[in-house]
Amino acid sequence: MSTKRIIKFEKDDCSPCNMVSEYLDRKGIVYETINPFNEPELAMQFRVRSVPTVILLEQEQELSRVIGFKPDELSVLVAV
Repeated sequence: MSTKRIIKFEKDDCSPCNMVSEYLDRKGIVYETINPFNEPELAMQFRVRSVPTVILLEQEQELSRVIGFKPDELSVLVAV
């Protein structure tokens, strides 16, 4: 049983964050959204230093990460 999940760190007023959301939504990818300013402990836990940051986890271990709006890298991440 796969326990993979995708989390996306973003801010509401961030244009690249919105572009990543549109990309993931268009691909039908289910993900969790976290505002690092509202959840600073999670941001520190995942070492998030900028938004958007998209992280693929499996059994809570990081498999891959994409920082910024990079469609080529996002397509690889969501294909895993």
